[in-house]
Amino acid sequence: MDSASDLDRRFAFLAEIDGLKAVLRQNRTVAEGRRENSAEHSWHLALFALVLGDRVPGLDLGRVLAMLLVHDIVEVDAGDVPIHGVFDAAALALVEQAAAERIFGLLPPAQGERLLALWREFEAVETVEARFAKALDRLQPLLLNTLTGGGTWAENGLTEAQVMARYRPVIERGVPDLWPYVEAMIRRHYAGSAATA
Repeated sequence: MDSASDLDRRFAFLAEIDGLKAVLRQNRTVAEGRRENSAEHSWHLALFALVLGDRVPGLDLGRVLAMLLVHDIVEVDAGDVPIHGVFDAAALALVEQAAAERIFGLLPPAQGERLLALWREFEAVETVEARFAKALDRLQPLLLNTLTGGGTWAENGLTEAQVMARYRPVIERGVPDLWPYVEAMIRRHYAGSAATA
């Protein structure tokens, strides 16, 4: 049976992560054209995992889902840093590590350590599950960009070659057989953009 203080800690964490709904990302939603928030992004990634999880043999889908639900929680403190922006990766890693320790530290110790370990696994990108999760984290905004007239690619003036270079290594490493399909999506987008220019 949980003690009152144990439940207090769990509910403090659950209240704190509500802040993820206020963290706006660069990507736009398809239906409304507004910027998606990080909570919506995490939910969408979890569904990507459910739909595409059979592409990787032996994948622990439960572990992937847990990783995707916690991977951006640090953004409550650190905010979202767009892939196409200029930033100091080492400084950002320190800010995100501090955020992870603070936020997961709100939980009872054993539970907090378990979720912190999942966050670290995602960041390290060493396991099959983390590589798959990281690939989906690249794939979801890619899909949104192709469905919103180029989205952040157009806003940042990215060329087809730049998009390929930024997305291919991560997606191909996490879901190798999916890359040809994704590459064709990117090429169709840029072919269509050139035709309308």
